[in-house]
Amino acid sequence: MDMTTEKIDASQLGGVSETALLTLNGRAYQASLPGAILRDPMAIKVVDSIDFDFDKFGRKGQEMALRSLAVDSCAVNYLRTHPQATVVALAEGFQTSFWRLSDAIADPQFQWVSVDLPPVIELRQRLLPSSPRITALAQSALDYSWMDQVDTANGVFVTAEGLLMYLQPKEAMDLIVQCAKRFPGGQMFFDMPPVFVKKLAPKGMKSSKHYRVPPMPFSLTTVQLADLVNTVPGITAVHDIPMPKGRGFFFDTVWPAIWNFGPTKRFRGSYTLLEFG
Repeated sequence: MDMTTEKIDASQLGGVSETALLTLNGRAYQASLPGAILRDPMAIKVVDSIDFDFDKFGRKGQEMALRSLAVDSCAVNYLRTHPQATVVALAEGFQTSFWRLSDAIADPQFQWVSVDLPPVIELRQRLLPSSPRITALAQSALDYSWMDQVDTANGVFVTAEGLLMYLQPKEAMDLIVQCAKRFPGGQMFFDMPPVFVKKLAPKGMKSSKHYRVPPMPFSLTTVQLADLVNTVPGITAVHDIPMPKGRGFFFDTVWPAIWNFGPTKRFRGSYTLLEFG
């Protein structure tokens, strides 16, 4: 991919699609620091090739990189036992997980299905290299016809990073229910903000003077998440994934300790891995 060419304009993205640029920028910034917690050269390249006012998002904290570390480790564990599985990345935005996982696995044979809205897929295809192992589907994750395109023979790992919280509660729950029904033997990773976010910021939280993150109407506490094993047919296990260690005293020591502290658990966000029977 020739990076000397003219930069690609991404200003047409709005709403939830625009958050894909926020998370990309956070990952690229963290990956570019000395002693980076995340190796993501592709994210750095992509940010450099986009014409967009990234500064309007404000801070570029470690959260995006930490989430990537959490989902990567869950995916790698699944792919070690299901090397020819299909990974489905729902509302993938400008995630670069395909390349990180391909680097993390000795002989990568997994297939990849990227699902996102047409404007995002169109930009992805201009910004990121193609691979015979990647299938791009330009549609909403809530249009379940994507499920018919997934080869389930060798296992399925579904990621829904930064997606469910932006859906209406009924939509988000139905997506989980349908995945559990359609992909027995598969797994699903998703993240949730703390439940108080939807009450505190019904119109979305400001990340800077110039940007407000869209509203997040859906969230579940760790207690409610653990109960999915009893309420959703097909879910055989719910794993509360620990917070990976970040950089600096707070993110390396304090935050992971708070994350795992019993009494405060139900008030924090979560990384969740579901197993489907």
